[in-house]
Amino acid sequence: MKTHELWNVNFLNQILDTMAEGLFTLDDQGIITSWNKSMEKITGYRAQEAVGNTCGLIECSQCFGKKCPADIKKCGVIKHGKTEAKECFIRHKNGNDVAVIKNARLAIDEKGQVLGIVETITDLTELKKIKKTAEEAQRKLKQVYRLGNIIGKSQVMQNVFDAIRAAAKSRATVLIQGESGTGKELVAGAIHYNGAVSSNPLITVNCSALSETLLESELFGHVKGAFTGAHRDRIGRFEEADSGTVFLDEIGELTPYMQVKLLRVLQEREIERVGESKKRKIDIRIIAATHENLYDLTQQGKFREDLFYRLKVFPINVPPLRKRREDIPILVSHFIKKGNENENKSIKEVEIQAMKRLMEHPWPGNIRELENAIEHAFVICNSRQIRLEDLPFEIGHPQGYLGVGQTHGHQMDKQVRLTKPILLDLLEKCNWNKAEVGRQIRKSRTSVWKYMKKWDIPLRKQ
Repeated sequence: MKTHELWNVNFLNQILDTMAEGLFTLDDQGIITSWNKSMEKITGYRAQEAVGNTCGLIECSQCFGKKCPADIKKCGVIKHGKTEAKECFIRHKNGNDVAVIKNARLAIDEKGQVLGIVETITDLTELKKIKKTAEEAQRKLKQVYRLGNIIGKSQVMQNVFDAIRAAAKSRATVLIQGESGTGKELVAGAIHYNGAVSSNPLITVNCSALSETLLESELFGHVKGAFTGAHRDRIGRFEEADSGTVFLDEIGELTPYMQVKLLRVLQEREIERVGESKKRKIDIRIIAATHENLYDLTQQGKFREDLFYRLKVFPINVPPLRKRREDIPILVSHFIKKGNENENKSIKEVEIQAMKRLMEHPWPGNIRELENAIEHAFVICNSRQIRLEDLPFEIGHPQGYLGVGQTHGHQMDKQVRLTKPILLDLLEKCNWNKAEVGRQIRKSRTSVWKYMKKWDIPLRKQ
């Protein structure tokens, strides 16, 4: 061999040995003729051990959908000229399977005679490790940042998650307290569905939505003829939830009479349907929630002290959004993802100025208000980014909006005392949307309706 030819061969071998991919060649008889350094690392076989053997040495798991025949006459590369890159496994010298991407191509001379086969092997071991690590990190992230449908990475929310997990392990009565829109019903659901009775019913009753008579019938049931319109026996929510959970929302709205009835249920674990004296045993767990301060209500004589202490066996306080501002970006991302699915859009993010405004807003309506703000933006936004002008007016232009409990974009420490003139003004500003008014004054829509009824305000703008 001439000097320059020898130099070319040595240079080529050095190039092959610097490749990150494994590369080996076979002659026209299927015998390995070269084996680079990466192949040594991937398979554990040194070049001296591999050269002279067939490719059956590495026992490839798949060649054209079949196990490698290790016979050049049966090799699919001879027939097809090449193989498409595919994931498969080869056998390491120590007996372990190694995940790789395998590619092969037939080498022919200018006369069409077969010279051999060139095969490349890409090791997927490190890639799979990285992927597994990323998936594990994502799984842990989801565990840390959410519980059920509740999302939060702030320390105050981690405390709530800890309380939920503790409550889920017991059957103790739970009292969830927090402002309207903070997600108290989600907390109740997380407690139930992470507990031992998750397969049993979770029955939700809003105590402020019904009159005293209807609420009593709803909870306890009634017998035929108990009152006008009671044409048949009806099972109540307490009985429906037997062996499960009853979630009593807006518990602070209960009348004195219903407070006594509920106290008896908590003490005796039995009920009587309206219109009969038969006692019925029930096995239920009660979770109650309120946006009001029940302790203050007991001091004012509006809520029974004995019932209060029966309910707060295990209290959970859900923080308002302004106390967990670091959660706003991940909540926004969640609502954007949800909006894209619902509206068939592809919005990616919120521009910097708009996010700054979202972070600064006092959020009197809490998470519910934030979700509504993103939904509002989805209606207007026609780009991949939510801009400042896409946000609701009171968020995008805080200096031009003054609501109850707000002064130039900053929440007051104490809630403004609601009066008829203030309510009328709010109704006008909110276009007579009672749910929005409720968010502004931190009360339910039903409470707004009751105030309107009390002050003879029509339900619709005249």
